Amino acid sequence: MKLLILNDCCTITAGQSPESRYYNYEGNGLPFFQGKADFGDLYPTIRVYCTQPIRIAEKDDILLSVRAPVGATNLSPCKVCIGRGLTAIRPNEKLTTKYLLYFFRFFEVQLQQMGTGTTFKAITQKIVKSIEVPVPSLSEQERIVAHIEELFSELDAGVETLKKAKTQLDVYRQAVLKEAFEGNFDTGTIQTICQKIVDCPHSTPKWTKYGKICLRTTNFKRGYLDLTEKNFVSQQTFDERNKRLIPLPGDILYSREGAILGIACIIPDNLSVCLGQRMMLLRTNERMNNQFLMYYLNSPYLTNYVASITGGSASPHINVKDIKDFYVPIPDINLQNIIVAYIASKMTVCDSIEQTIDAALEQAKALRHSILKEAFEGKL
Repeated sequence: MKLLILNDCCTITAGQSPESRYYNYEGNGLPFFQGKADFGDLYPTIRVYCTQPIRIAEKDDILLSVRAPVGATNLSPCKVCIGRGLTAIRPNEKLTTKYLLYFFRFFEVQLQQMGTGTTFKAITQKIVKSIEVPVPSLSEQERIVAHIEELFSELDAGVETLKKAKTQLDVYRQAVLKEAFEGNFDTGTIQTICQKIVDCPHSTPKWTKYGKICLRTTNFKRGYLDLTEKNFVSQQTFDERNKRLIPLPGDILYSREGAILGIACIIPDNLSVCLGQRMMLLRTNERMNNQFLMYYLNSPYLTNYVASITGGSASPHINVKDIKDFYVPIPDINLQNIIVAYIASKMTVCDSIEQTIDAALEQAKALRHSILKEAFEGKL
């Protein structure tokens, strides 16, 4: 099997971003992709259009993300405009598109390691053009692709089963919360059971590579903070954003804008943070168990209500005043504690099952890469 550099077997087009005044969402001009934000499994989702395209990719060109992050690939769904985050790659008669696409997915990790830059990693066109590709005969390429897709099909079936199990867990969690809050409880508004209700600063912080943790709503999961990906700000920014109130372990955080609307979680012990955007902080008083309120905010009762008052909005959000006026059940504090213990016991079982499913999904990712590795090392 011979090795060819990409520049000798492909047409390579570096993306260039037009001025933003030429962008639109009404379908005027060509579909426009700035980077990998809209990538799917194979084709990206079209959201933005451009009336003055500069660099163009043709249908089924390979779209390679060359900055923030590096290495992701999709196929162009049609003739499109590409921005500076992408490079379009069109194989010549020596390569089939699917073979080259799978090669890039095998090579993605190595490509990421070639990225340079402090804030955002990127690779140069020189690096892209000099990538070495193993090029067997066209019939051998077709055989390799067919074998990869046969194995991927079996793997995809297993992954789909695991994803359905995760969905069923979410349904079960909601059923637990619905059952827990059924009953004739006394009620009151959120502002009557909180000693502090503070909105986040209405400004985008200046992010840093290291420093103090600043939360984003992408960290919010129902019931907990996911800090797999942390975001940092300087000590000065941290102090400025905490002038009104320093968030403490046990405080409830609630997302009130955007795609991650209506999710409540609690700041865990030994975590010092400041607030990003689109969120607010609730600190309960002696009448309310903080976990009880957090569970209720995540229950179908509240999530369905929030959906009813924000549904259909292009930019859904809830005003702080409306959140203060949310009605919540306020049973005796001892009963709250019992209900919280009941919910926690059910959620612990769900979390354990979900961890097992997530581990299996990670194994599936590793197996997918192993299949590609064998394919491009001539072992498949």
